[in-house]
Amino acid sequence: MTESVLDYMTRLGQAAREASRVIGRASTAQKNRALLATAAALDEARAQLSAANDMDLAAGRANGLEPAMLERLALTPARIDSMIVGLRQVANLPDPIGAIRDMSFRPSGIQVGKMRVPLGVVGIIYESRPNVTIDAASLCLKSGNATILRGGSEAIHSNKAIAACIQRGLAEADLPAAVVQVVETTDRAAVGALITMPEFVDVIVPRGGKGLIERVSRDARVPVIKHLDGICHVYVSAHADLPKAQRIAFNAKTYRYGICGAMETLLVDQTIAAEFLPQMAAQFREKGVELRGCERTRELIEANVATEEDWNTEYLAPILSIRIVTGLDQAIEHINHYGSHHSDAIVSDHQGQVRRFMAEVDSSSVMVNAPTSFADGFEYGLGAEIGISTDKLHARGPVGLEGLTCEKYIVIGDGQLRGQEPA
Repeated sequence: MTESVLDYMTRLGQAAREASRVIGRASTAQKNRALLATAAALDEARAQLSAANDMDLAAGRANGLEPAMLERLALTPARIDSMIVGLRQVANLPDPIGAIRDMSFRPSGIQVGKMRVPLGVVGIIYESRPNVTIDAASLCLKSGNATILRGGSEAIHSNKAIAACIQRGLAEADLPAAVVQVVETTDRAAVGALITMPEFVDVIVPRGGKGLIERVSRDARVPVIKHLDGICHVYVSAHADLPKAQRIAFNAKTYRYGICGAMETLLVDQTIAAEFLPQMAAQFREKGVELRGCERTRELIEANVATEEDWNTEYLAPILSIRIVTGLDQAIEHINHYGSHHSDAIVSDHQGQVRRFMAEVDSSSVMVNAPTSFADGFEYGLGAEIGISTDKLHARGPVGLEGLTCEKYIVIGDGQLRGQEPA
């Protein structure tokens, strides 16, 4: 009799729960050994990884996958290098598990403090990017969590090839194979099962399109760490160094169109718009970026009409909306109204403006004189990220090791009793 998807996912869940107890008590040295062995396995398996990825890319093209999705799917030599570097960087990061802080004596004589502990079992659901398999596995492993990874069907061959490398790393460190499990069925029912197994899964992290994240947020019976959109802004203020602003805005948009930290709307102060926009627009046009502008923008440069829908759109493509604003107040108002609380930047040399922008823009990352494309756990020194959270509970911004842990109170006594006066 063929195993049903529900039975298969239940089996993975049970195995993950058992493995979580082993990885939760594993030593730092053992976890690092698994990470470094996985890095070595990836380096040795470059040919197999590329061959598996070529199968996924060919299938994606045949199925009419959009260029932005194909770009995310590609496992280039540089991205394999990045995965290896990420594993080694995570291995070098301090192990948060078991750290104790804020120990203090209470009037009763007991000591009270907090200890950092794993979440348990983390379910990750993602689309396209096979490098997420390594990012997620490495961070979960180092933070003492077991993980169940459900990648998109378009990356199934790539993810299986990467999973084989992870299994080699776990085996070399004498850790159970179920510490990291990659779901091998492409049946969408697997997602429904994974997000409704609170007895086996402690938290879900969805990474992908808005449809996926909305579905997970709506149907999950497990806590979710997520962001829906990356509608990111760069505001060029009246006090900006304009050549610097051009470089920042160009990088924010064109570094990679398909990342959630890509700038989707450029806000320009009205006092410098006539000087700034024509040269900026020429740069974008030369790169092939379609420009959509407000009425005042279109008086200065050639651009299509920006509609209300444009201000609410994450393009993930070479398309950019531009709006001229009257000043800092309108820029902040626009960002907080239309933005997705992801990453937003100001280009300004005015310290008062900068402080207000940092304090008043309600986003998980706020940047000063730097492009929003820096919104990335690797760039933040987290080694890698499991995702970016625009929630305010339990983690916010790029989620690294600490975001995959929580704290519990620890109480140390020496025979004290409640209601008894200390000796």
